[in-house]
Amino acid sequence: MSDTFSNRRRALLGNLLACSGVFAFSRAIADRGHMVHVHGTMHDGMHADAPAGVTRREAVYKIPSVTLVRQDGTKVAFPQEIDDGSAVVLGFIYTSCTTICPIFSQVFAEFQKRLGNDLTRTKLVSISIDPDYDTPARLLAYAKKFHAGAQWQHYTGTQQASIAMQRAFDVYRGDKMQHPPVTLLRAAPGKPWVRYEGFATADVLIREYRSLLGAA
Repeated sequence: MSDTFSNRRRALLGNLLACSGVFAFSRAIADRGHMVHVHGTMHDGMHADAPAGVTRREAVYKIPSVTLVRQDGTKVAFPQEIDDGSAVVLGFIYTSCTTICPIFSQVFAEFQKRLGNDLTRTKLVSISIDPDYDTPARLLAYAKKFHAGAQWQHYTGTQQASIAMQRAFDVYRGDKMQHPPVTLLRAAPGKPWVRYEGFATADVLIREYRSLLGAA
């Protein structure tokens, strides 16, 4: 067997394995959408314009009374931080992530860009699931990388506080490498959350946002 043929065979096998991995990951995301359990009510559904593998749910979450630390080093009581009447778009990231988080944060960046003047009544929230590594300084550098404005804040804190937040929104999987891409939107305090599992695009989030605020 020639070296050229062997190289081509290895490349083909590699591509097949990569495709299998992507399919399995997408299938796992889709399947998890049917198994989610949270505190409160939940309504099943698929967004008509969502990419394949993206599921939409509505749920009521109880936000724990924890203290988090913003990227500027300020300690904040998190429930009060987001309950000022603003709409909220929330997700979980960690700054050393090289797979899910950069895609996730780029969608937030595009959402922020397209929101325009509505940013004045909206909070974008990114919470670290690796607080031992993600210091405020690292979060600030990460935020600058994605051109986060004043309405998009990144938060860290203690490991206990981070896990409490992850459990509250049912994204805790015990290992940061296993965390799912989940985006959560809420029109105002007291309103239910809309939960997207999978890689929801900026288009999907903008349409959802407009719909939620129109009904708020």
